[in-house]
Amino acid sequence: MRALAVTALFLLSFASPAQASGCTVHNGACVQKHTNLAWLVTNGVTSYGPVRISHGKPGFATPVGDFPVLRKVKNDWSVPYNGPMPNAVYFTTDGVAFHQGDLNSQSHGCVRLTWNDSEVFFDNLWPGERVQVLP
Repeated sequence: MRALAVTALFLLSFASPAQASGCTVHNGACVQKHTNLAWLVTNGVTSYGPVRISHGKPGFATPVGDFPVLRKVKNDWSVPYNGPMPNAVYFTTDGVAFHQGDLNSQSHGCVRLTWNDSEVFFDNLWPGERVQVLP
């Protein structure tokens, strides 16, 4: 995972272990649905966040579990839901991804981030790294 330069150095000096929240990812991202928070993890330590998120609505729940980052698409479009998915980082085979979106409404399963946070997640998550979604 690429370093976040000065921001990462600043955050790492105050970061707490990702495991404190129940996250066991060593390099990747964690999502905690019950708090609507997500963060990046580098070498077992929170390197960015936590940041606010929204996730899947009833009937379209964001799955709980441990997933690999599969692919990234800078400017994707959701065909089934006819909408933009900027900074998409996919972590399930059925299309669940981190991407920029409205935090005031729930999604069809994706994890929505603000524009700035979606850019940081896109720039710092890589295929093969882990995403852990906690209840």
